[in-house]
Amino acid sequence: MIRRVIAATAACLALAGCSVGTDEVPTGDFSFVAPDGKVELTYEGAERKTIGQVSGESLMEEGKQIGLSDFTGKVVVLNLWGAWCPPCRNEAPELQKVQDQTGPSGVQVLGIDLRDNIRSAPQDFVRDRKLTFPSIYDTPGRSLLGLKGYPRSVVPSTIVLDRQHRVAAIYLREILAADILPLVRRLAAER
Repeated sequence: MIRRVIAATAACLALAGCSVGTDEVPTGDFSFVAPDGKVELTYEGAERKTIGQVSGESLMEEGKQIGLSDFTGKVVVLNLWGAWCPPCRNEAPELQKVQDQTGPSGVQVLGIDLRDNIRSAPQDFVRDRKLTFPSIYDTPGRSLLGLKGYPRSVVPSTIVLDRQHRVAAIYLREILAADILPLVRRLAAER
């Protein structure tokens, strides 16, 4: 009986160690909810909330850190992808079109490569498709902790942030450039 009490107490203490305390990761104001299973969500005006810092090691430049703070004042198109993901193969050139067409007006595509355990596979993916936008190499998805409640298992998915890095739209599906160019251009024109 005493052993059971000791085991139960140890289990409770272990669980308490996982609870959020004063050292929690800041998450911003954004909290993801997909009502009615929607795969495309847009946010306007006061609905737009900021997200916590998204950053990590550059996929192509080992040891270099990149993140949202590198693109202050820019519209950012965050794309979650993986070299292992068939829809990502179609989507990547579409995102390059978005970068090429809107980059000069203050838009930056930023990829987050997830669940690729061997770095050379996503590096080859980028080279083969001649992608010029940067990506964070983040096998476990830790760079997304600032996106409270966001389903890191949905790949590909895209989050469009306005110039203040507030969430303007979420796409939980493969996208084409034509799907997001009108929104991205409108956001780039906002001052």
